[in-house]
Amino acid sequence: MAVVIRLRRIGKNPKKRPHFRISIFDERRGRDYRFIEEIGFYNPSTAAMKVDKERLNFWVKNGAQVSPTIKSLIKKSAAISQKEEQNAAGTRS
Repeated sequence: MAVVIRLRRIGKNPKKRPHFRISIFDERRGRDYRFIEEIGFYNPSTAAMKVDKERLNFWVKNGAQVSPTIKSLIKKSAAISQKEEQNAAGTRS
């Protein structure tokens, strides 16, 4: 099965205020077809992002392709969390 991890725009929000869900899709179906699983969300206006990393790793190990946008978001969130950990460790000493 060809599976892809990508963003899905949600909500009936005003223009220029998008928010997204990170979802698993069957690549052979159309763009608006039903998703398999939802593993997180992303709000670009507040830069809030939450991903179930355990489920993400499960799908990637089983052959799911990650979209370039999701790859870059995951890299950014990892870099931010490392900086926060370093700052927290620096303030404890």
